Amino acid sequence: MYVVFEGIDCVGKSTQISLLKEIYKDAIFTLEPGGTELGKHLREILLNKTHPINKRAELLLFLADRAQHFEEILKTHQNKLIISDRSFISGMAYAKDFENDLLFALNSFALENFFPQKIIFLKGDANLIQERLSQKELDSIEKRGIEYFLSVQDKLEKVLHFLKEKISVEILTLDAKESKEKLHQQIKEFLQ
Repeated sequence: MYVVFEGIDCVGKSTQISLLKEIYKDAIFTLEPGGTELGKHLREILLNKTHPINKRAELLLFLADRAQHFEEILKTHQNKLIISDRSFISGMAYAKDFENDLLFALNSFALENFFPQKIIFLKGDANLIQERLSQKELDSIEKRGIEYFLSVQDKLEKVLHFLKEKISVEILTLDAKESKEKLHQQIKEFLQ
């Protein structure tokens, strides 16, 4: 089974994934972008860019990472439990300037139509995000601020709604304000 965690920064995806690592010891844990050697280089370019990158070029770099990630991680381990911190869904949400149909077609190509069976969407509010952002050193995307993140989260929800008509997938939406223990319990039940 291929399971993805989705949500903007600071909603607790990493925390929940680390709790699952203690239970699913044989699972393949990965992340996007940056789950491969190529991905690490592309992630570095994208998160710490010193010069502006054209939006189409940026989208294509993320797609290059996704295609490599599919080839090295997803395709190789498709008979195992794969748990990913983000996926093409975040890619679609962050590429706000492009139409969903175009993004879905490009991602379908990059992924050879290999899509998650289950999506765990952690949703935060402005107060939670502000509080958690204030506790960390920010990368170039995090420096864009609360309004930016809330707009991406809104786009994430729209993408999830769009995908329900395109692929067969189960989606669990959780309130990131809940305690990590309660969230963990809900996620375990959803995975079983």
